[in-house]
Amino acid sequence: MTEIRTYQMLIDGEWVDAADATTFDSINPATGEVWCRIPEATEADVDRAARAAHEAFSQGPWSTMTPTERGKCLSRLGVLLADSSEKLGRIESIDTGKMLKETRWQAAYIAQFFEFYAGCADKISGSTLPIDKPDMFVFTKREPLGVVAAVVPWNSQLFLVAVKIGPALAAGNTVVLKASEHASAAMLEFGELIAAAGFPPGVVNIVTGHGEPCGRALTSHPRVARISFTGGPDAARHVLDNSKQNFAQVSLELGGKSPFIVFDDANIDSAVNASIAGIFGATGQSCVAGSRLYLHDDIADEFLEKMTAAVGQIRIGDPLDDDTQMGPLCTSGQLEHINAEVAHAQSEGATVLAGGKQPARGGLFYEPTILECPRQDLRIVDTELFGPVLCVQRFTTEEEVVALANDSEHGLAAGIFTRDGARSLRVADAVRSGIVWVNTYRVVSPIAEFGGVKGSGYGRESGMQAMYDYTRPKTIWMNTSDEPMANPFVMQ
Repeated sequence: MTEIRTYQMLIDGEWVDAADATTFDSINPATGEVWCRIPEATEADVDRAARAAHEAFSQGPWSTMTPTERGKCLSRLGVLLADSSEKLGRIESIDTGKMLKETRWQAAYIAQFFEFYAGCADKISGSTLPIDKPDMFVFTKREPLGVVAAVVPWNSQLFLVAVKIGPALAAGNTVVLKASEHASAAMLEFGELIAAAGFPPGVVNIVTGHGEPCGRALTSHPRVARISFTGGPDAARHVLDNSKQNFAQVSLELGGKSPFIVFDDANIDSAVNASIAGIFGATGQSCVAGSRLYLHDDIADEFLEKMTAAVGQIRIGDPLDDDTQMGPLCTSGQLEHINAEVAHAQSEGATVLAGGKQPARGGLFYEPTILECPRQDLRIVDTELFGPVLCVQRFTTEEEVVALANDSEHGLAAGIFTRDGARSLRVADAVRSGIVWVNTYRVVSPIAEFGGVKGSGYGRESGMQAMYDYTRPKTIWMNTSDEPMANPFVMQ
């Protein structure tokens, strides 16, 4: 029997158990077996982490380091991350069920995000103001906010860590990371690189546990100045309530139900491949999954024939096997939710074109599924399943499909496939989402911002602008005149 590892949290540069030594089990979703144990942080643990981060920000060496020196720490972290990509990828695959060939590639690529923010660290600047008062020199500078609470879900966690703590640290803030209770191990393994990269104790802290008490205690802590949250809308509402206690700035990324639009002039083979990648890549467990497919009626039959044939060849299996193309879901709750929603969709008139059930094997697997939905008002059309289920509808006009795409509570991403450049720009402008991909899908870069609108949240991550989002401006007035100030009680 494989030994079950018990992890520890990173607080103030030390690896520690929970204050009351409580742990919870983490399940390997491919086998259904317990493979490690994670600390269940108490309020005291969270308080210690937040106070350590505050001290490192206000008194510790981090606050006295130059931006260039901070950048060098981030650069070293990027190198260490790339060197550790195989190990981190394997841990993440075991803990989440994501395919190893994806997780190790992603860990290596994410190193570029830290390199990007390393270069940005000494590029934040203020400005001089052409003020309307004589003898006054007025300028602004950007200052870090303080302690950042970064709450990260289990999927793409290393990527989300990079886009949160990369700009936060480069700007001079300190961080308390809360790992997902569903899969914390990769985050804790990542923590091993923090000290090696040269970050002083307390600059980056990692706590683990559930929303109560860990998440609540962190997002309401009086030392927290900013909260960066990625997760579901229900948890986000709790975060917003908690932030009333500390008036922390908040950014939210809440997932989506992204429309994927294919016009009659599109390259069909390219669009089929992109749609498969967009919904079945990562077993559909992606916030930008293209889970609403809108096909022009003239090409719908050809498209679906090619897509169902390709989907039928997807190899489901062990995520550690490089021949596997789709792994399991991460949690049993997802599996139960998907089973219920697919059954409900069928009761409302949806037709299963592929999949629609669990395969005959152990673990938390679900077949890649295509549902043709006769109407937009089926519940499943605007319900984020976070799994490999695609809802398909047909359209005839550009105006019709834009209306269908926007008829959603969500607004994170969208895909458009057409050879008509003018139409691609019109539709990209008309679709209400934070990200639009044209003739491609699910690509990211440290240079490009991402984030949502409507029920998909607010705020942006990645890109240079994220640096400024982790700072606030300070305006400084300097009187350049040698004349004494006038008597304030004598009006001129």
